[in-house]
Amino acid sequence: MLTRPGSFGKRSWPTVRDFGLIALGALVQAIAVRLFLVPANLASGGVTGIAQLIEKLLHPPIGIGLMVFLGNVPLFIIGWRYLGGRRFAIRTGLAIVVYSFFTDFLARFMPANGLTDDIVLNALYGAVVSGFGYGLVYRGQGSSGGSDILVRILNHWRSIPMTQSYLITDAAVILAAGFVFGWKEALYALITLYVSGLVVDTTMEGAGTVRTALIVTSQPQKVAATIMAEMERGVTILAGTGAYTGAERPVLYCVVTRAEVQQLKTIVHKADAQAFMVVGAAHEAIGEGFQPFKK
Repeated sequence: MLTRPGSFGKRSWPTVRDFGLIALGALVQAIAVRLFLVPANLASGGVTGIAQLIEKLLHPPIGIGLMVFLGNVPLFIIGWRYLGGRRFAIRTGLAIVVYSFFTDFLARFMPANGLTDDIVLNALYGAVVSGFGYGLVYRGQGSSGGSDILVRILNHWRSIPMTQSYLITDAAVILAAGFVFGWKEALYALITLYVSGLVVDTTMEGAGTVRTALIVTSQPQKVAATIMAEMERGVTILAGTGAYTGAERPVLYCVVTRAEVQQLKTIVHKADAQAFMVVGAAHEAIGEGFQPFKK
């Protein structure tokens, strides 16, 4: 079977890109742990947090990265069986190996006390950097192992919601950290986990949050025409029926940027002062007028 020149490269590029994102994300996570979290005794969630606690109690310590790797082995085997087979194994294995290696390797070169002794700065910068790393791994369609695998297994076996599972596993680690590192450090670690989650979402979904609008109006054609003419935004007219009156009431649906919301309100109000409008947030808009589809 003949293929066009370069077709293999085009097919393989998405996989290469994903592996690059996973490796880079794992490296960034390791930097966050060594530069901000470990020096300030801020426990990370999941297996890394457990490894931090064990290293604190062991004399001499054997290395956080090595413990993270060993702790992930049984979870990795179970995950391979139940969470995606070969594809899951390759991507998760890459993240675990890179993260575990650099977590210990970077300890040789980075200052033992970090960049600052300010626990607030360590908590915030640790959250931002680690969250960015996690986001890169997820954008590469990978898993960082540890609690990610455990949470998915609990969801698969017992149908426990993933958000609830993350809360349980991370809360248990932070509680233990309170006894080992101190309660002030544990409270700051909670802040780090929360901010890190926000950064993960931003990294995965981008900063292109848009606004969606549902408009119930007796002047649908006039409102739609004005929006398309003045804002150059598309409008979809949906069929609606009033539950109380039983009358047909068209519903307009359109997507705008945050900066265009006020202009949209003004247009709707001028066309129909009695209109009903709901404005919501959407993480991403893909298509004409917004972001193009990415292959």
